Amino acid sequence: MANKITKKEMFAMIMKVEGVAQNPEMVEFLAHEIKLLEKKASKSGSTKTQKANAELMPRIIESLAMVGKPVTITELQAEVPAMAEYSNQKLSALLKQLKDNGSVVKVIDKKKSYFSVPTDTKEVDGEEVEE
Repeated sequence: MANKITKKEMFAMIMKVEGVAQNPEMVEFLAHEIKLLEKKASKSGSTKTQKANAELMPRIIESLAMVGKPVTITELQAEVPAMAEYSNQKLSALLKQLKDNGSVVKVIDKKKSYFSVPTDTKEVDGEEVEE
């Protein structure tokens, strides 16, 4: 059951069956059902919540840049009032997505996660140096 057949594929296979292929009403019905499935699939882009999250992500990055240092989610909520209106869990999920696409840096120190925007600096002999 590794490769489950989709409804669309099943309708296409049924259309090829000898008795069905010779019946124009059945072929028309199955073709209509396939079109409906394609239409439904094209509509299911992003949900209202996904669109809202996509708009929130740049604001999170701006907030982290404004703070200017690595912070926990709780610290971010305390320092940036606009972020306080969102739950810790929501910000955590969005920060994970931002980390995965490279927009945010995550550092774990003593089991605490700190987030910041990536910088073009690196530490050399204990001092930060611009690259």
